[in-house]
Amino acid sequence: MSKLPARFQPLWPLLKRVHRFLSVLAGVAYRPFGRFLGVRGLPRTATTASTVTAEREAGAVTLHPAGPAEILERGPAQGTPAAHWVFERGRHAEVPARYVLDIRDGRMVGDFGATVTPGGILDYQTSGYFGLQSWREHPVFLRPRLPEVEHHDGTLLSLTTRGTAGNYYHFLYDAVARYGIFEDALPGERVDGVIVPHGSGYQRQILELAGIPGPYIQPRPDRTISADRLLVPSTPNQDLVAPRSATEWLRKRLPPSGATGTPTKLYLSRGQQPGARRYLQEGELWPLLERQGFVMLDPGTLSVQEQIDVFHNAEVIVAPHGAALTNITWSRPGVRVLEMFAGTYVHLGLWTIAEAIGGIDYRYLVGTGTLPVGKEPTGIVDDIDIPAEVVMAELEALTR
Repeated sequence: MSKLPARFQPLWPLLKRVHRFLSVLAGVAYRPFGRFLGVRGLPRTATTASTVTAEREAGAVTLHPAGPAEILERGPAQGTPAAHWVFERGRHAEVPARYVLDIRDGRMVGDFGATVTPGGILDYQTSGYFGLQSWREHPVFLRPRLPEVEHHDGTLLSLTTRGTAGNYYHFLYDAVARYGIFEDALPGERVDGVIVPHGSGYQRQILELAGIPGPYIQPRPDRTISADRLLVPSTPNQDLVAPRSATEWLRKRLPPSGATGTPTKLYLSRGQQPGARRYLQEGELWPLLERQGFVMLDPGTLSVQEQIDVFHNAEVIVAPHGAALTNITWSRPGVRVLEMFAGTYVHLGLWTIAEAIGGIDYRYLVGTGTLPVGKEPTGIVDDIDIPAEVVMAELEALTR
């Protein structure tokens, strides 16, 4: 949604509904012709569980177990307003058992990583997308046929799924952390290539720090990547629950360097570009924070290792909601975190990371605007409007 021109962003809720409806309509029209289009034919059907995919195409699809299911009991989250429904809904989560799908002549579609079997099944469990209610709404069905096919001999590992192409949080938790699932399911297995976004500097740095060997293959919206053998790890973070297995793997695989002397009180700024989830009262808040020894930081100006080190050493973090807070993955128990939201967009992903680590004193503060119970939060880039004195009062309560 953040890729939309600013003038269209207020129309996002309507555009999302239209997008879903068109996917359903196009799929009804195009799916029947998939059998006549060879490797570019659309999936003719789908499964909602990878175990069913493996059963339906037993000769082509194998499921390799990687780890047990996780039952996550969390919270309650502390913040204002108390017991916000987004956090209450996230207090209990069930993460399915981890696994790797092993698909002969498998296809990986687009930069959202749709998984398609040789028999024309969309494995929806490893092909999730934002805000859908059914596999029939998946954007893979918007075209009459799949994008141009780029075939690779040998075995490819796909770490691509929705959001991983350009978001720091999703790249870490939905792409890189899945390499740990691959290692657990198929220890010692060597592949001929890894389908993973690597066009940005931070992506290449993370892949190197995590020890994920190449060669890397860049997923593209206009490409279907096929392989003699396609390996697809499960996607346990589809609901932004930060499974402990993923959080622990990231903390171990990308450790702090031991650097010292970094600031311990951080304020993460999103600048003052309208419609970019900026904090509107930053000009009033910052002098108050600065007097208390805070340092204003844009983590994007640091290397990934520097970000890991800074957040590992931090004692207090204040920030409007944003992917930079993903770095609390490397914070130590005892750190205090205050996250600010627009009333129209409340996101539980950073709180779940704090809960997975344990011992982090996390609080949220929700500004003006409303988000009806159960409604999908579509105000993803809405600016945050909270009086500076309210933020300071919450910070005082957090640090006293």
